[in-house]
Amino acid sequence: MKRIASLLLASAMSLMAAQAMAADKVVLQLKWVTQAQFGGYYVAKDKGFYEEEGLDVEIKPGGPDIAPPQVLVGGGADVIVDWMPSALATREKGVPLVNIAQPFKSSGMMLTCLKETGVTKPDDFKGKTLGVWFFGNEYPFLSWMAHLKIPTEGGADGVTVLKQGFNVDPLLQKQAACISTMTYNEYWQVIDAGIKPEDLVTFKYEDEGVATLEDGLYVLEDKLKDAAFKEKMVKFVRASMKGWKYAEENPDEAADIVLENDASGAQTEKHQKRMMGEVAKLTAGSNGALDEADYQRTVKTLLGGGSDPVITKEPTGAWTHEITDAALK
Repeated sequence: MKRIASLLLASAMSLMAAQAMAADKVVLQLKWVTQAQFGGYYVAKDKGFYEEEGLDVEIKPGGPDIAPPQVLVGGGADVIVDWMPSALATREKGVPLVNIAQPFKSSGMMLTCLKETGVTKPDDFKGKTLGVWFFGNEYPFLSWMAHLKIPTEGGADGVTVLKQGFNVDPLLQKQAACISTMTYNEYWQVIDAGIKPEDLVTFKYEDEGVATLEDGLYVLEDKLKDAAFKEKMVKFVRASMKGWKYAEENPDEAADIVLENDASGAQTEKHQKRMMGEVAKLTAGSNGALDEADYQRTVKTLLGGGSDPVITKEPTGAWTHEITDAALK
């Protein structure tokens, strides 16, 4: 009996090994650290949605020193998560990124200001210091200021740009009147630090008419000439969107899955569950296919940057529906 059991165990292990070998490897590079912003991908992996598609997906966390396009060009990933302003600016500089899917329908970016500074409307930004993220995240802000015709070199009629770290310290320490925040993350860090919502004024890019697309999936253009790679991406997008829709419907469970994958141990249950609930508002309404009207709005915003626009010409070939058309059949 022991010999039969051993043979059965060996057979099962051989089968699992064969299945693992047969699975297509896909490496996803995230834009930031492990958190609910990327909940759909972790859910897809945890729930076996990738495995059902015959994929072995590795999810690489990002960080302040990681530029997803560089990882992609260097061969360290097959597909990356990036914001469209960064992706289009990178494409114009010669790195041929292509958007193959757009899980996020709405923008979560905003400026959060201390009410005591007297900022109640965008015109009040003049003469103030504003915290701005860089490393590709500055493009939406610069486009917005260009639309408002507010210089970013300081002075009474302009704004002084403070290069903001990925924290909320400049606001807490009153080094800036306003800082960059996301609806699902840094805004709540401000609240958790003890500042009451009624003591804050927020300006959502979505409400100001200058929202640009965030958290899309991008690959290198040449890769799409490979039929086998395209098929992998079809499977990957289909499983990922299944993960995103599950996360929308089960945000608390999705947050728990994210926490299980947080090797740093830096995230808290309270923050991740709140974040997942807010992120679900941004992915709602998307089936994964890029809305061309949203794309055109983003391009128009980026082109409208006055004398120093984020991009200088209408992009060509920057997105495709080929992958989502096949994935959503």
